Amino acid sequence: MNVDIKSAHGLIPAIIQDSETKNVLMLGYMNEESLQKTIETQKVTFFSRSKQRLWTKGEESGNFLNLVSIKNDCDGDTLLIQAKPVGPTCHTGADTCWQEPNAENYGFISQLEETIKTRRENADSEKSYVASLFEKGINKIAQKVGEEAVEVVIEAKDDNDDLFLSESADLLFHYLILLQAKGFQLNDVVEVLKGRQK
Repeated sequence: MNVDIKSAHGLIPAIIQDSETKNVLMLGYMNEESLQKTIETQKVTFFSRSKQRLWTKGEESGNFLNLVSIKNDCDGDTLLIQAKPVGPTCHTGADTCWQEPNAENYGFISQLEETIKTRRENADSEKSYVASLFEKGINKIAQKVGEEAVEVVIEAKDDNDDLFLSESADLLFHYLILLQAKGFQLNDVVEVLKGRQK
């Protein structure tokens, strides 16, 4: 790793990212000694500008950042450190120093889950298809998932990719509704899949 700490006045920024969620947890500064200690101990260690000493994240709270990997940027003057946090990262008790939860995020799918939740909570079944499904209950929702699954199978055997993708989108959408009807979200299924990984 080619890190030019000397030309950066002895300190370089280190961006800390959760190795699983990919969320940015915090920003700290490292000197050569703190970088070496991080590598040796596998616990992320910074040079504290306020304390003017090495500071291992979690040394007082127990909320360590266990090292997974260190990457250098293209200019050799910033580090990206992936870590597994043990507890909240921020001294305020928040997951991140930006006061955000360190939760898995699946981009548009997470937004869609939030929309489904909002429509369910608003419960306007005359204006919302989602709310009307929740009003009809778990049996109707499960039936819709079954119907959409059959349609995906039928389209998979055909040559029309557009129809196959459209039915796949319908299946995923209704499955997300079913998950929420059962009190779950996609992340709960992902955790089960992670548990099966060998």
